[in-house]
Amino acid sequence: MTINILSEQNSVLNKFLTEIRDSKIQIDSMRFRRNLERIGEVTAYELSKTLNYSPRLVETPLGELEVNQINDELVIATILRAGLPFHQGFLNYFDNAKNAFVSAYRKNHKDGSFTVKVEYISCGELEGKTLLLVDPMLATGQSLVLAYEAMCERCGTPAKLHVASVIASEQGVDYAKRHLPKDTTLWAAAVDEELTSKCYIVPGLGDAGDLAFGEKI
Repeated sequence: MTINILSEQNSVLNKFLTEIRDSKIQIDSMRFRRNLERIGEVTAYELSKTLNYSPRLVETPLGELEVNQINDELVIATILRAGLPFHQGFLNYFDNAKNAFVSAYRKNHKDGSFTVKVEYISCGELEGKTLLLVDPMLATGQSLVLAYEAMCERCGTPAKLHVASVIASEQGVDYAKRHLPKDTTLWAAAVDEELTSKCYIVPGLGDAGDLAFGEKI
């Protein structure tokens, strides 16, 4: 797996990342959603540099010009509900991409453990395409891997997989490395070291879904 940690280089991304972590700023849910979207846009731009291109002829009002255009057939997929603003950031840049959505949740057990259940998939054909699986928080990695496996089982195996997250844990990255295809490329704005007993990333930012859309029961 190739791993790209975007915050290791100084850019405007670090401003957006700081604001979604800051407990005084993140309570503004509209700004939180917009910052997730902007991080998605920055990540999409960086990811676009690794795609396949070929020249195409463009006719302007004054002449003709060859311009390199993306060859890959892109599918952007996310896990509901926290992933929606992040997903939108990618779609803003890859506006011709197809889209896929997975509904997954944690089923908690009495001993404090949990299992991840995939309930619903909306996805077109994946065979031979480039899949961008985007999820803002890569904590344990279980939801991500299950979503990928479920989509492959139903819709075919993509030619290339890119995984994108805003904040990942080291444990989540290790889990993804063990369970996803070896040629997967991971894009993360930041990678944090700690994961709590309830599988929240520390320092992280809290619950991305609740901060974006309100607390759930």
